[in-house]
Amino acid sequence: MSNKRTLHDFFSPPATKKIKVDSTTNHTTSTCDAASTHETYPFPVPQPPRELLDFLNFAPASEPRTINEQLDLDLMYFQPYIPKEAKKDLFVFLRRELFFYRVQYKIKRGAIETQINTPRYTTVFGVDESSRFASDGSLVDAQTNRSIPKDRYACRPRPLPGCLDALRQLTESCTGETFNFCLVNYYASGNDSISYHSDDEHFLGPEPAIASISLGATRDFLMKHKPIPPSTIAPVADPKPLKLPLASGDMVLMRGRTQANWLHSIPKRKGAQSDKGRINITFRRAMVRGGTENYYRYNVGDGEVLKWDEGKRAMVPWAEVEAR
Repeated sequence: MSNKRTLHDFFSPPATKKIKVDSTTNHTTSTCDAASTHETYPFPVPQPPRELLDFLNFAPASEPRTINEQLDLDLMYFQPYIPKEAKKDLFVFLRRELFFYRVQYKIKRGAIETQINTPRYTTVFGVDESSRFASDGSLVDAQTNRSIPKDRYACRPRPLPGCLDALRQLTESCTGETFNFCLVNYYASGNDSISYHSDDEHFLGPEPAIASISLGATRDFLMKHKPIPPSTIAPVADPKPLKLPLASGDMVLMRGRTQANWLHSIPKRKGAQSDKGRINITFRRAMVRGGTENYYRYNVGDGEVLKWDEGKRAMVPWAEVEAR
């Protein structure tokens, strides 16, 4: 953290102050000093420094701009959402302390099978609404409060660590939405990207709200309307592509009919800041267990655990770090 004078110098919270999150849903419960642990974590995830948490309490750092002038588009755009005093340290902390994966998977189109190498690092936490985490970290049925059948999930769901759950609580309070999943992407450079897609899977329910927080390098966020069928009555004005330069600390909330009708992407980038890393944190709400299976398959998969190595300035296998 910086040695410059901060808001922490002006406010002296009681020594017993805690960040306590709901241990009966999808989230860990911890104090500011205790690390988040779970049997599915390869290693404990520390809590952010108290000073950083104090700054996060001032989010959102600006009033959002509503973008809804075009057909089917409904966005809240915060420039910034994370206070300027916190965004750099939060980026450094999350990159250093979270575990990531470089997922590979195969897709089949007809008789052709294609190997996909995810062009970014990913990790995910949470479970859908059919289940919740009990106070001991075990999964129970959301309706009966009894242990779930062992075959409910082929994957191993895990709760949000405290550092991400603090952001979830802030974002729910700010947006009025409810989230039970957190997906984190790390773009190591301008060569990492995500192609045009929409988060309109059935397991997200109708008109899902997705909050997307950016930290680190500025990257363009591109949006375009899905093709409008010829049989549909033409809109008054054709929807125009949209480009938002997401800077560190910015957040976009996509809601309403946006996911059903618009595509979004983070293209590769050359030039300015292309050599710098970017973290993208998205909060969303999965309604059924198919969502849990999907998110863990495409954001964890069978790959090895990776962790940031400050000396090498790169993601390296956790086994190498642990062996030192």
